[in-house]
Amino acid sequence: MESENNLTWAEFERVEMRIGTILEANDFPEARKPAYQLTIDFGSEIGIRKTSAQITKRYEKSNLIGRQIVSVVNFPKKQIGKFMSECLVLGAVGEEGDVILLSTDFKVENGLRVG
Repeated sequence: MESENNLTWAEFERVEMRIGTILEANDFPEARKPAYQLTIDFGSEIGIRKTSAQITKRYEKSNLIGRQIVSVVNFPKKQIGKFMSECLVLGAVGEEGDVILLSTDFKVENGLRVG
């Protein structure tokens, strides 16, 4: 691997990956690709954030409520149509574009940093 592609430890530390619990999952009919609008609790320090996620192939809305997931919380907000995304939910992307959410094996405190 070429050195210009290597991430430094300092760069990695700037990415704030945090654990959050999904409070709400709603349809997002205005999205170009099928997606849900999610409301996620990241604890008292970060609070409640909203985002959209293209996770409709593997997840039903009802199965998302209460699920703890991993998100990046320090990207700038991004306008998606009339909706403002405030974090980025992380997942593994399959060959057919299906997303498998990154999550915890055990329930942990919301807002806990991943690193």
